Parts: sequence; structure tokens; C-alpha cells
Amino acid sequence: MIKSSPMVTKTSAVSIKNLTVRFPISKSMLGKAEYLTAVRDVSLEIPRGSFFGLVGESGSGKTTLGRATLKAAPISQGAITFRDREDRAFALAELGSKEERSFRHRAQLIFQDPYAALSPRMTVRDIIAEPLEVMKLTKSRAETDELVREIAAKCRLNVEHLRRFPHAFSGGQRQRISIARALVTNPSYIVADESVAALDVSIQADILNLLKSLQCDLGLTFLFISHDLSVVAHTCDHVAVMYLGSLVEVARPRELFASPQHPYTQALLSAIPSLDPDHKTKPMALRGEIPSPVNLPSGCKFHTRCPSATERCRFEEPVLQGSGGHKVACHHVDAALQAV
Repeated sequence: MIKSSPMVTKTSAVSIKNLTVRFPISKSMLGKAEYLTAVRDVSLEIPRGSFFGLVGESGSGKTTLGRATLKAAPISQGAITFRDREDRAFALAELGSKEERSFRHRAQLIFQDPYAALSPRMTVRDIIAEPLEVMKLTKSRAETDELVREIAAKCRLNVEHLRRFPHAFSGGQRQRISIARALVTNPSYIVADESVAALDVSIQADILNLLKSLQCDLGLTFLFISHDLSVVAHTCDHVAVMYLGSLVEVARPRELFASPQHPYTQALLSAIPSLDPDHKTKPMALRGEIPSPVNLPSGCKFHTRCPSATERCRFEEPVLQGSGGHKVACHHVDAALQAV
């Protein structure tokens, strides 16, 4: 049976230390391999029981970072440590085959596209049951069916839905099927990769409410990857902002939205439209395109687009620093923030 667990926030569910993820792409004329650096020297603590938001532009490395925490992307440098509900630690880069099988059912992924994520040739019952059967977590079909029905009910799916195929469902219903498949193995850590981006606004609210309800009922830790800052503001209890594979700001949503410190975060927030018709917004313009991760600029990686960049920014890379839960990687951030 799937049992509820109390929410615990004293320790980290995932600890990321100086993580770098590179992908080989080609060889130069001199025979040297070229690499695309998707994630670069990232250190982050995801508290147990939290709903942790990760935001940034397309191509900033959000999805790669999320997949690396699931051991679905290569760890080129650094370390990732995962701790389950029993506080057992898994160093992902050092997992043997037995330890990896044990880790797999404790950490799961909810995909972005509910239409592409489900096999059209399988019934909903078989889709949800597949992780249990592949990982051999149940001893009989009756036990599998019991777990499938239980998690389907928690995800607001009826018993008659289990006999149907994915084409019979709407986008929101398909995403609930994807969520049920991710939760059927009783994981403690979930990566939700743009899991509401493909849905209508009203359906987004329903899915987000479901995720928050499941978080409380099952004691889950979420890494919620999104480009929608308004969704993150109302859902997450921690937010990290990524740019070109690095973290530029980490804070609680209220602090981040009330007083963004990094110019990139300020630009992202200035682009959010206001619901007040009398409030005139003036988006902060960023000139130029995001640099290539194959040929990163020196110094601060944002200096090529930053309106406040100085000579120091071109040659010296800032360090993510600060205290009180608000950290910023910028040479020109308010010194009082770093001294708190």
C-alpha cells in the first residue's frame, strides 16, 4: 500500500556540489573533441519536503540539471547526493547496478508533453503498472492492480479510465495519468519538467493543485522546472534562476519577486504582464542573443547582455553568495544583501 509520510524539511533531499554536465558534439580539425557545457559548476540544496522552482530561458540548462539529479544525464564533474525518506544516501556518480535499481523507484520524472509521454498502444492500467512490472516491485498481478487503482484514485482517475487508451482523454487527464505513473513506485523525489506548460490556464491550476495535494499527502519533494514565473510565484517555496548553465540567484519567492537583485532576474520579472489595466509595465530590454554554450564568454556569462556590465564583469566571474536564503551571483548587487 502507498502510505503517507510526514513532511520533513530539516535535511536536504538532493545535494548538488559543483556539478558540471558536458556533452561531446564534434571534433575539431586538430582532432580535439568539442563539448557543449549545459550545466556549469552548480551547487544547490533542495530541502526535503519542498516545492523547489527552477526558472530560466530556453537553453539555460534547467532540464539537464533536473535530469542529472535523476542520473539521466552524465555527471562530468562534481557530485549529487540523494537522500530518501529513511535518510539513506545515494551518491549518484558512484551507484552500482544494485544501488541504481534501488534508487530508480525513489526518484521519478513527470514529462512536459502529456500527448507524447504516453504510449497510444497501451491501456491506462498498463501505462501506470509498467514501472512496477519493470522494476519488479510487486509479486502478483493482483498486488499490481491494487497499487494502480490506489494511485489512480489519488490522481483523480476513475476505475473505468483504466481500461481506456490515451487518445480517449484530454490533455489534463493525460497529465494525471503521467503523474500516476510517476507516483506508483512510491518515490520521495519528483522532477516536474514543464509539466503544465502544454495545458490551458484553467487546467494548469487543476494540475498544480493536484501536485500540491500529493506533496502533502505523500511527503514528496518536487523540483519544479518552469519558464512561467507567475506559476512559480504561487506554487514554489524556493526559487533558483538559471542562466547559461549557472545559477544567478536563489531565494524564496516573496523575496525574489519583491526585490530581485540580479539584472537577469529583474529582466525576467519585468516581462510579466500586469492584470491591472492602469498599471503600465516597462519590460527591461536585453540586447543580443544568449551566447553559445560551446563558446562561453569570459568573466560573468551575462555581461554580453547586461545593461549594467563593467570592465570587471568581462574578466572576473562572480560567485553565488549571500545569506538568509537569498544568494546572488553579481559584482554589483547591493553589498548590504551579501553582508546580512
